[in-house]
Amino acid sequence: MPSHPLVGAAEPFSRPFDVESKREYPLKMDIAATPEECLALAEALDIPAISAVKASFRIAREPRGRFIVTGEVRARVTRDCVVSLESFGTDVVEPVEVEFLQAPAPSRRGPAAIAREIDLVAEADPPEPIVDGRIDLGAVAREFLALGLDPYPKKPGVAFDEIVTPDEPAASPFAVLGRLRGKGSTENE
Repeated sequence: MPSHPLVGAAEPFSRPFDVESKREYPLKMDIAATPEECLALAEALDIPAISAVKASFRIAREPRGRFIVTGEVRARVTRDCVVSLESFGTDVVEPVEVEFLQAPAPSRRGPAAIAREIDLVAEADPPEPIVDGRIDLGAVAREFLALGLDPYPKKPGVAFDEIVTPDEPAASPFAVLGRLRGKGSTENE
């Protein structure tokens, strides 16, 4: 089982990019999900439906085996409103910026030199690993799409309002609890 979300073979939307091939950097890559991949992505993200996913990436090669992927993920998704429970369509636009790092080649250096190199890599937000010389741009798009999903989606125009009857003033939470326990309502409790 993969230990990191951007590493894995069972991706519902996979577009491997070979970093070891001879290319001139930076370069631009556009990807789009097929209808079958949209269905699998919706299931993986536990949302009702996804009708389109497109991503535009700029891939830059940096010194020391680093690659910077920037760009944007756009999707049209169907969500369930947390207030009304109605389904509604919404657009997701999420910026992308992620750094990848190739694993260092085996070396004959001693443990102290390797430990220093590991310390240099152990940053606050460490780079994603490049697996088998590839970056899965589909997995990057899926992860940033997931980040762009509102955890509490509300249908436009729907609001969650506290229900207060005009004849009755809003009671304090403690008075309501007191009534539930059968003690009546006193403000000094």
